[in-house]
Amino acid sequence: MYKKLRKYYAAGGSFLQNPRTIKSEKLIALEIQKRPLRFNLINWLLSKSTSENTEYLEIGVRNPADNFNKINAFRKISVDPGIEFESNPVDFQLTSDEFFKRHLNNEFEGCPATFDVIFIDGLHTAEQVYKDIKSALCIIKKDGYIVLHDCNPPNEFFAREDYYFDLTPAKKYWNGTTWKAFYRARIELPIKGYCIDSDWGLGVIKKSESKASSKNLNPFYEYSVFNENREEHLNLMDFDQLKSILSE
Repeated sequence: MYKKLRKYYAAGGSFLQNPRTIKSEKLIALEIQKRPLRFNLINWLLSKSTSENTEYLEIGVRNPADNFNKINAFRKISVDPGIEFESNPVDFQLTSDEFFKRHLNNEFEGCPATFDVIFIDGLHTAEQVYKDIKSALCIIKKDGYIVLHDCNPPNEFFAREDYYFDLTPAKKYWNGTTWKAFYRARIELPIKGYCIDSDWGLGVIKKSESKASSKNLNPFYEYSVFNENREEHLNLMDFDQLKSILSE
């Protein structure tokens, strides 16, 4: 592929029209048409709760109109440091690390001790997302769910580590390395993990009494290996399949 690109540029081809850019644009168009969206999934999970007064936590809000305001829960808590959205109208203007630390120390009067659904959509680096997963597991209800965004990057350009390096065929679309954190959680933590092939990959985590049973098929977390085995890495499925599994 890279030899073809060198020949393409040598012949005067444009970056904006190179084959990788064109393919990525098609992947973007396909992805943004997929359903359900994150708030559809979250609201369905909340509807499954046995509690009349559901508690919801969102980590990484940015603009509340995108997702937070569309969530139907008895009480909603929002956390965001405000780096990407200047007005930052959230409950706790903090990083996720600071919020979880202070929450576990019972510093937030009136904040729920546990939650029915926790949505993690903060910094999309594998290290941070994995930390957020482990912290969320400490305060999720026994029958609750953790939801992750951006678990299924369409190609390696969307899975770049640095958001600001956007001179790629993926442009400003960025899933980061969230997939690594979700994959690692399925390998190492006592959870059951599923991923819906929609809205850039919606990971769903539920506590499990047994140790994670997924085998490590990718010890160096290489994207090429992930791409060849993404169904196994993510336990990838559609929404109807997830509904069937969680309704059993």
